[in-house]
Amino acid sequence: MQVPIKLPIGIEDFEKLRTEGFYYVDKTGLIKGLLDNWGEVNLFTRPRRFGKSLNMNMLRCFFGYGCDRSLFDGLAITEEKELCEKYMGRFPVISLTLKDIGAMEFETAQAQLRLAVGEEALRFRFLLDSDKLSDEEKIQYRQLINVGAPGETGFDMTREVLETSLMTMCRLIQKHYGQKVILLIDEYDVPLDKAQHYQYYDEMVSLIRGFLGKALKGNEGLQFAVLTGCLRVAKESIFTGLNNLHVLSITDVLYDEYFGFSDREVRDMLAFYGFEDRYDLVKEWYDGYHFGNVDVYCPWDVINYCARLRAEPDARPRAFWINTSGNDIIRIFLQKAKARTRGEIERLINGACVEKKIRQELTYRDLYKDVDNIWSVLFTTGYLTQTGRPDGDVYQLVIPNLEIRQIFAEQILEWFEEDARRDGTRLEAFCGAFRRGDAAEIEERFNAYLLRSISVRDTGAGKGKKENFYHGILLGLLSYQEEWDVWSNAESGDGFSDILVEIEEERVGIVIEVKYVDSGDLETGCQKALEQIEEKGYDARLKLDGMETILKYGIGCRKKACKVRISDLAPVIGSGSQV
Repeated sequence: MQVPIKLPIGIEDFEKLRTEGFYYVDKTGLIKGLLDNWGEVNLFTRPRRFGKSLNMNMLRCFFGYGCDRSLFDGLAITEEKELCEKYMGRFPVISLTLKDIGAMEFETAQAQLRLAVGEEALRFRFLLDSDKLSDEEKIQYRQLINVGAPGETGFDMTREVLETSLMTMCRLIQKHYGQKVILLIDEYDVPLDKAQHYQYYDEMVSLIRGFLGKALKGNEGLQFAVLTGCLRVAKESIFTGLNNLHVLSITDVLYDEYFGFSDREVRDMLAFYGFEDRYDLVKEWYDGYHFGNVDVYCPWDVINYCARLRAEPDARPRAFWINTSGNDIIRIFLQKAKARTRGEIERLINGACVEKKIRQELTYRDLYKDVDNIWSVLFTTGYLTQTGRPDGDVYQLVIPNLEIRQIFAEQILEWFEEDARRDGTRLEAFCGAFRRGDAAEIEERFNAYLLRSISVRDTGAGKGKKENFYHGILLGLLSYQEEWDVWSNAESGDGFSDILVEIEEERVGIVIEVKYVDSGDLETGCQKALEQIEEKGYDARLKLDGMETILKYGIGCRKKACKVRISDLAPVIGSGSQV
């Protein structure tokens, strides 16, 4: 086995990871757990990027015929001698991932599922020559791989054949080997998620109900099955009549340490690569999830940040998880949120917790019907986590770390911009007040916007971070004017101005400096902002670009209130009209 050097970004192939010099955090204890805590059908639900697919591939490598025992050298499972002797390499394994089953229409998605099943069935092509199978059984196998007998045309995999395909494979493989089959199905719920998004949910539920139900219920060729997914889909949706289902969610203690990295595992990885001094940053950004009784980090983030540090030793943490999804759930959440819910979101982002009843069993049809269900989805998909002990189904929810807080903040600003742009007349008047030098109207309208917003203030952060929230809102609002050149943190004079604006046709330039005022003395905040504009010469770039009239604004902010002052030296241009 090679000495681990490379970081396994996106590597879900256990054999490749173990033979080609990738760092591996040992999760083979999951194997012993599955065998000690027997469940005929085991469903693990975890957020994306917490190691589900790699664990499934590890199970395939361990149990499957032809197991390369050297892959497990030095890992925890090899200490279980009797268990390894009895189970390692002793089973035929069917391994299927449904993560790529999703299209804009049902027929294409169904074809994708046929293809996935057919490709997995092809691994057992030797069944065509098996003397243990009858001619009729070989025809059944050919239907799975879309191949006819010599001299015949191929078969079409009908809907009925597709629904019974996994059960058929198990039965034929068992008959050939005289050994029951282990069935692994990764990302079982992705087709349902896609179907809900593209509005063919009923058709897909019917297909998946038959596909999984026939494989998992009364399948005499099945030794045991393991499924993974992000959500626990309600039993009545696709697992009807399945009484042997053992669901293991993020609230369960059993197996809690096998998805995600523990604090010790993160410390060891940082030490291995010489980044011990980054531990506090890594913990602040990527820790905070609570599964069962264990606090865990998101593995995807830790691995990506370590890789970035190897290339750029001074690199700061960043949100890697956001790049693996569109984060549509937060956008939907904000759109449905009423005043009370927005207040709760505000509390979460500013470090507090909220108390909510969590429904861990939902159908995809119900996920976004009302905002109460979305709380449950945010929890199960990793945007929120639990703190303390739940009271029945009631949990204390918090945002786990800085990365997720940043995701919320960015989505909130995007939502606010979209919401504000729906009233173009009001927004036009707001921007026009800046052009005219009407500080009183700017103040009135900005206060109105702040009252409608969700404030993003990190109570433990410095003023600069708190100011970024107001800075971001102003930037989004002023960018409504497509003819204006609007710059954020632009270098000018002896520093970087918060916002610079050039209205080229009118030769009007605007300088805006924002101050967050902890004391609540907004007037003083305005004056300090104006003094900074003068001291740093933030208008230098505007003068250099030929702006003839320059308006300088100091804005003091705290919570959902602001004051706006304009430099006494600035002229008032024209007259405004209230909208």
